[in-house]
Amino acid sequence: MKVMACTLDIIFSALADPTRRAILTMLLEDDMAVTDVAEPFDMSLAAISKHLQVLAEAGLITQEKRGRVKWCKLEPDALKAASVWMQGFGQFEPVNLDAFERFLARELEEPPELPDAAAS
Repeated sequence: MKVMACTLDIIFSALADPTRRAILTMLLEDDMAVTDVAEPFDMSLAAISKHLQVLAEAGLITQEKRGRVKWCKLEPDALKAASVWMQGFGQFEPVNLDAFERFLARELEEPPELPDAAAS
């Protein structure tokens, strides 16, 4: 169980950054050269390389050199552990907060005062 927790920590840590999520979205289409991955971002190639390294360490992508070009490939099965973990929470019904608020309001209302029998 400790290994799975460690794996989940690494995966969720990698997914916590919006740049890395955008990179994964781009790689859904096809393998890409590192320079092509970097193109839409306003940051250095070194910064993009660091993001790619985090994704690779999490197992979410692989990188390989083809000639003089380094290519990135999405590893679709890498999110399986995180997906299985998150699906465990799907067993619960979503809470209807409006209905819950109405229920609490009814429960917390003071009971109506009964007419004093002695006053009659």
